[in-house]
Amino acid sequence: MHNIAIDGPAGAGKSTIAKIAAKKLGFIYVDTGAMYRAMALYFIRNNISGGDEEAVTKACSEIDVSIEYQNRKQVVILNGENVNAFIRTEQVSMMTSTISKYAAVRNKLLDIQRSLAKTKDVIMDGRDIGTCVLPDAKTKIYLTASIAERARRRYKEQTERGIDCDIKQIEQDIALRDKQDMNREIAPLRQAEDAVLIDSSDLTINEAVDAVINIYKKGATAANERG
Repeated sequence: MHNIAIDGPAGAGKSTIAKIAAKKLGFIYVDTGAMYRAMALYFIRNNISGGDEEAVTKACSEIDVSIEYQNRKQVVILNGENVNAFIRTEQVSMMTSTISKYAAVRNKLLDIQRSLAKTKDVIMDGRDIGTCVLPDAKTKIYLTASIAERARRRYKEQTERGIDCDIKQIEQDIALRDKQDMNREIAPLRQAEDAVLIDSSDLTINEAVDAVINIYKKGATAANERG
């Protein structure tokens, strides 16, 4: 199986770029962040504090998260419910960053993610795909962008959905999330030693997609030449 691992901070465009690249390459796209977001949504709905690791750990046994593909579109299922429409809020984003540092949450999803990669050609994006989830992936990419650019994109995305938001607050939230993601004890966000860096601050979506595909093709060509 061919696996492409894309890591990077919040708002760098990983999901958008990975989806398009997957379609062009004929791969399955696996949005691991959406799986964590589904778990975060469960905790929010059930008034479980993200800071209470014991309560979060206990509640993990009550949660079933899966990925399905309906009409070639990824659908995140939380305890039998399609939650695609509920997992992209700022509240869910911050809860996700908080609970994703816990071993119980990570272990819950790790087996699902790895089993998908063993049976399909996948592009998987997240915070620790190349360093932890798929350390043997032949293609690893670290996709980033400046905080200002990431905030601008998130602001545009939220306002287009009719959500009232403050770009300065979004910048602060992104900076805080970066700090949380990079300093958590378990599988912190970092660039894998063998990952290729792409800074998408000044790239269009299509330019970033082309960069990902070119990196994959170079790696595949080199592997074929080695026999």
